[in-house]
Amino acid sequence: MSASKKRQAEDNPSQPKPKKNKKRKANAPDDDTLDTELGLNILFTKMDNQLLADHLAQKLSRFGSDLSPVEISDLAVSGTTEVSLFSNAIQDTTSWQEARTLDKFPDFLESVSENPEGLKKSPKKKGSPHTLIVAGAGLRAADIVRSMRKFQNKDNTISKLFAKHMKVEEQVSFLQGHRTGIAVGTPARLMDLIDNGALSLENLKRLVVDASHIDQKKRGVMDMKDTMMPLAKFLARKEFKDRYGDEKKPLALLFY
Repeated sequence: MSASKKRQAEDNPSQPKPKKNKKRKANAPDDDTLDTELGLNILFTKMDNQLLADHLAQKLSRFGSDLSPVEISDLAVSGTTEVSLFSNAIQDTTSWQEARTLDKFPDFLESVSENPEGLKKSPKKKGSPHTLIVAGAGLRAADIVRSMRKFQNKDNTISKLFAKHMKVEEQVSFLQGHRTGIAVGTPARLMDLIDNGALSLENLKRLVVDASHIDQKKRGVMDMKDTMMPLAKFLARKEFKDRYGDEKKPLALLFY
């Protein structure tokens, strides 16, 4: 190296190049919105119904890329465009600013219920809950069932409607023989039980999506195709779409 070039190199030392982060998957959760200690995506505490509608439409567009525009439209909740459909159906819960942890779930339900004491009661018709809680996996659904025990009594059983260790036939028998106010399940199993008539929607007042919870890989129910698409199909069932925003018999759609 010549003296002049050596002097230039010493005067302008090269800066180490920053290491490139692994490419983030499109629409993956931003780490700034995740509380890994609590296992939560805190974004859901900040999104009103319009922002949630945008969020859902984006997820549907991302994971439904193999579907036709007509099929995507069918999965929208209601209305003339995907976003307006969702926003008309979703209930704004941004006023509830507690951490959306498992132990706070019952408090959240009480906050969105016109009559909190009614959560401890069940319709007289067996297998006909007033509240359905939708989770992404059986293990998580089991945890939610345990968190809801404060509402359970001899006339109000918390139903476990997911595939983990339970057969459809067992759940059909259970629903036919028990009054239940709150049922917790996964989309696929809930759809099976609705389709075979064991799970009645006659007295249903609210659908609650367990949205804030994230797993060890920082993924929530809407962050994976194999959970988001069954959820979208479930929420877009005709029985629900006909009641979203209905004045006479409204069905509340909430995201915890």
